[in-house]
Amino acid sequence: MSIPCIIIDDEPLAIQVMQTHVAQIPDLHLVATFQNPIEAFELLKKEHIALIFLDIEMPLLSGIDFAKELQGSPKIIFTTAYRNYAIESYELDVVDYLLKPISFTRFFKAINKYKTISNLPQAPDVSVKKEFTNDHLYVNANKKYIKVLFEDIVYVESVKDYIRIHTAEERVVTKDKLSDFETKLPAYFLRIHRSYIVNTSKITAFTAVDVEIATQEIPIGASYKEQVLGFLKNE
Repeated sequence: MSIPCIIIDDEPLAIQVMQTHVAQIPDLHLVATFQNPIEAFELLKKEHIALIFLDIEMPLLSGIDFAKELQGSPKIIFTTAYRNYAIESYELDVVDYLLKPISFTRFFKAINKYKTISNLPQAPDVSVKKEFTNDHLYVNANKKYIKVLFEDIVYVESVKDYIRIHTAEERVVTKDKLSDFETKLPAYFLRIHRSYIVNTSKITAFTAVDVEIATQEIPIGASYKEQVLGFLKNE
């Protein structure tokens, strides 16, 4: 059974993350995405939507006010960088409350919660199991596949059509897109810039503009700032 859903978030980056997660669940059908919540109301008048992934702090109309207007249908999963709306959101009888940055594991649990509420069958998800059982991946570099342990990765850098995987001991270069490589990493890796992903367990300090890993300073992109600082301050 296909579950028609939409994503409403004023941040393009947040929409991209959710699109990636949705694409990994076969029975989720993403109908549309919106940065303007007002525009979403027009779609809801015309099409049946079962589930909404809804940001809370948005200009024009907050996710809380949007949810109040819906009067219980379709179902809502809140996606936000702020913890302080949790109590108010559950008073609206939403399915779940996800804190950004949202890992696929946490997203998957929310979807299963929705399926339980809606009496839909749940299926085991292979990618979730991999996140817990695999401690490495193999990357193609110089015509051979090199084993890289997740715990050894300090940060990952995008350079045109290639990525550089920095460890304490070496630098591995492979042809890949940073957005695609991001989906292969465990939840403790965080995209902080269009060109950088960092291992949060390696961070020694951070400011409003960069993170520090030992003596290395890695910039935080402007469009990533709210999500990154929200994650690090609540870690």
